[in-house]
Amino acid sequence: MTKKLRVGLLFGGRSGEHEVSINSAVAIATALSAQNNATKYDVLPVYIQKDGIWQAGDIARQVLDSGKPLTSETNDKKQLWQFPSQVAEVDVWFPILHGPNGEDGTVQGLLTLMQVPFVGSGVLGSAVGMDKIAMKMAFAQAGLPQVKYMAISRSQIWSNPCVFPKLCDEIEKTLDYPCFVKPANLGSSVGIAKARSRTELETALDNAASYDKRIIVEAGAIAREVECAVLGNDNPKASVVGEITYNSDFYDYETKYTDGRAELHIPAQIPPAIASQIQEMSLKAFAAVDAAGLARVDFFYLEKTSEVFLNEINTLPGFTAFSMYPQLWAASGVPFPELCDRLIQFALERHQ
Repeated sequence: MTKKLRVGLLFGGRSGEHEVSINSAVAIATALSAQNNATKYDVLPVYIQKDGIWQAGDIARQVLDSGKPLTSETNDKKQLWQFPSQVAEVDVWFPILHGPNGEDGTVQGLLTLMQVPFVGSGVLGSAVGMDKIAMKMAFAQAGLPQVKYMAISRSQIWSNPCVFPKLCDEIEKTLDYPCFVKPANLGSSVGIAKARSRTELETALDNAASYDKRIIVEAGAIAREVECAVLGNDNPKASVVGEITYNSDFYDYETKYTDGRAELHIPAQIPPAIASQIQEMSLKAFAAVDAAGLARVDFFYLEKTSEVFLNEINTLPGFTAFSMYPQLWAASGVPFPELCDRLIQFALERHQ
């Protein structure tokens, strides 16, 4: 009988997307225990608490089984690792850590130093994909169309009261209203605000600076928000295109994670030529940041002018059974258990 591969399922983390990561891990663990995968994989859950303590064994399994964060965290900072000996026997890692300290190249660097295969992008692809400013610079270098934007530092906002009004003047001159203010290195729409006036712009900049030292301000666009999933390494494939609609002013954190506030439409009802353009741009964006394994690429589709603008790439997108990434692949003929299997195989392929 062929020996099962031990999959280290790494989830939780110190970002604001801790609970989303747990939900993704539950879905992946279920998929890897499905009929076709159960004979191939043995899952070892490894949970990172909100305070940074790493847990495996019974505690990690408890979180995975309950689908809820650990409520009583240890404050023993001297012991960051609570690992059983089985961790050394992991054949391939499946990190599903969303946001900072997990999606940004930090954990990918650790796994690279460990010289073990892992699902997803490496250090470069993860770091560039996480930082919206570096990401947009890579996209611009690749000739991919984007809405106008400005990169701003926290020091421009906080350090000199005389500079701040001039900064706002420059933003108004360059971008007009409405515009969107975003921390450069957070996910799930955390810290993002829509500014329609000078007062809202000042408030949004101050708020974004409390989250990150790098801030980006983007021009607003009256557009449909569409997304495409990418799967593979050197010869990746693009999924069908999906669309998100919602009943709020923009796709903020509350809208994203409140049931009934947003709807996914797969496939998106757009012209075939536009869908093909989005798929092609997705693959170019994937290559531009040196992504690997998986990514979800988000776009603005301006229906009146038939223009498509690249918004961002997410190298570790939400991975619950109801998330856009796996649903796009399900609609493209790759069911969830097979998708997880393919990602593990791509991780092993990249490590050869």
